[in-house]
Amino acid sequence: MSHIYLSLGTNLGDRPVNLQKALSALTRQITITAVSHVYETEPWGVTEQPAFLNMCVTGTTALIPHDLLDFCKHIEAEVGRTPTFKWGPRLIDIDILFYDDMIMKDDTLAIPHPFVDERAFVLAPLADIAPEYEHPQTHESVVQMLADVYTTAVYRLPDQPNFISS
Repeated sequence: MSHIYLSLGTNLGDRPVNLQKALSALTRQITITAVSHVYETEPWGVTEQPAFLNMCVTGTTALIPHDLLDFCKHIEAEVGRTPTFKWGPRLIDIDILFYDDMIMKDDTLAIPHPFVDERAFVLAPLADIAPEYEHPQTHESVVQMLADVYTTAVYRLPDQPNFISS
């Protein structure tokens, strides 16, 4: 079994429901061991769109990295995501942040996620569940990476009763 970290984000439709549907679907192939708080965040990349809800999860899976990517893309489609443009609005987005301490890159997948250390909307929820986890390339902990990014547009929401929180 491999230890993985995923981020989930949504800015269209019923955002809490989108997160909950994705979280529930993930359990078909992932044993989830921790779930972060939910954060409302300003868009990153393309800023003229609605605010996002973001969260992170960690757990174990028997899926190899490309199968995990396919599984996540299947869940996105199941929740209702349709293709738009890069960094555009979406019902759900599931990104693989880390897979064990693996470092890999090909035409379809990069692990660790190439922007993980730049995104407060990923690092804030990740710090809830894995503050001391070290990036396998930079060897910086999640809290060290978080300290280096702009976090004023990241707001932790009150706990939701239907989300498992660590």
